[in-house]
Order: sequence, then C-alpha cells, then structure tokens
Amino acid sequence: MKPTLLILAAGMASRYGSMKQIDGFGPNGETIIDYSIYDAINAGFGKVVFIIKEEFLENFKNIFDPKLAGKIEVDYVFQNFDLKQFGIEEEIYREKPWGTAHAILSGRKVINEPFCVINADDYYGYDAFKKMVDFLNEEATDSNYSIIGYQIGKTLSDFGAVSRGVCKVDEAGNLEEIVERTKVYKDGETIVYEEDEKKFPLAYETPVSMNFWGFTPAVFAITEKLFKEFALANQDKPKAEFFIPLIGENLVKSNTATFKVVPTSNQWFGVTYKEDKPFVQASIDQLIKDGAYPEKLWS
Repeated sequence: MKPTLLILAAGMASRYGSMKQIDGFGPNGETIIDYSIYDAINAGFGKVVFIIKEEFLENFKNIFDPKLAGKIEVDYVFQNFDLKQFGIEEEIYREKPWGTAHAILSGRKVINEPFCVINADDYYGYDAFKKMVDFLNEEATDSNYSIIGYQIGKTLSDFGAVSRGVCKVDEAGNLEEIVERTKVYKDGETIVYEEDEKKFPLAYETPVSMNFWGFTPAVFAITEKLFKEFALANQDKPKAEFFIPLIGENLVKSNTATFKVVPTSNQWFGVTYKEDKPFVQASIDQLIKDGAYPEKLWS
C-alpha cells in the first residue's frame, strides 16, 4: 500500500490577507499545493488527504478534483472545534483551531497506511518527497518516525527575520530535540539568531524543521491522548496551540519512538505576506526553466 500525503490547509492566512492555500503562483494559476502533489505522485505516494475547514470544501474540490482525477486518490477531512469526538465533555471556547497536531487527528479515520504531513503554503521540492516515501516504505515502524531536515541557509527570507525549529541531532542521525528560534536572519555573510538581545551564529547547514513529518497510523492514538491532556490543561488559554513538535518531543523524551532526521539540500520557499508572492512566482518560473516542472503542470 502506497503512503499517504496529509496536507495541512485549514488555516485562514490572516497575515496574507486571503486564502493563500489556493492562490495561484504558477504560470497557469497553479498553487503551491499543486507542486507538492505533483512531486508526491512522482515520488510514489498513493493518496492525498486535505485537512480543511468545512466551508473550504467546495473551493478545494473545484480546484483539485478535476486535475487530480485518475492521477491519485483524493480525500477531504475537516478540522473543527468538536471536542466530544475525543471524549472531552467540557465546553472550551476557541476562536482559532487547536493547532497542527490537533489537525492531524482529523485524518485518523481515513488513513490506514504510513503517511507524511506537510504545510499547504510551503514549497518542499521533489528530493524531500522521494526521501520521505523511501523512508515510509522501507524504515517506518510504530516506534521509528521521521522528519525532513532542511539546511537553515536555504529557508531564510529576504524580507526579515523568521522563526525556525532548529533540530539537535544525535550521532545516529536521530532527533534529540527541536529548539524554536524566533528571530533568525542573515547578518552580512553570517546567519544568526537573537536571544535576550544577543546574537548567536548558526552554520548554514544546520538542520531545521519545516513541518514535514513521517508517521504510521499508530501516532493517532498517541496524539489523541496527548491532545486531551493538552486541551484540558489549556482550557483557560484560548491562544494555546497543540503543535506537531509537541508530539515529537513527548515521544523522544519518553523513549516511545525515534525520529530519523532525513537531510535534504532542496531550497525551501513559502508565503507569509503578500510581498512574498512575486518571489515565489519567480522561484517557480526558474524551476520550470531548469526543467524541474513542465510549464503546464497538469495535462
């Protein structure tokens, strides 16, 4: 059974100003998701599952169903505020969803094979998808998961500082911890992060997480248990979010599972603000010129 691609696409993109998940960046209006799915199909994935808000369904189906018909199995699941499905009877008011790890739970009823999770608005590149599918086919077990490690120097923005999850890796190539650095940027020829108003250098090749994780379905039961604990502990904190690295941290520290950090030399790019759009469009144009993609992605 081929692995599944789970795409996190339920966010509203408030800073971007519109639904960047379905904004067009390619020469024929292709979304960033299109390029991820194209790479995933070529790498050997057999199904794509979109995690969306229910009100997005018609838009997504109109965009993706026609172009993906006959190429890959497609399913849609909804991230919502219903806590009773997890056995939580308390009423907890939220304006925003509970976060990326909570979103993963939305796919638990339609995924029965090894799978990976990606963001909808990040460009990852074919190499990352091929390495992930090889891991899921050959190495993944219920106690051995993975994360794609990008070189930090290939994930920075020309428009200001970024936050990055810096991976600490042991001698075996497994994740020890992820440390969130909230202000990373180029300082001349050096990459630095700031903490307590001091600058600290980072090597160009330092591995960072761009939210590209590989799991087996066993992670759903673990995540549900952790989410119930998190929701009840944070019911008075409406902005608290249950992120995927919290799952990784728990599993690593409890010796329940390892996470192989799979390195890639791919260039990452993504969109946060409207000002990012021309850069992303130019990057995709260059990839087409270099032969990575056809000018018309879907024929």
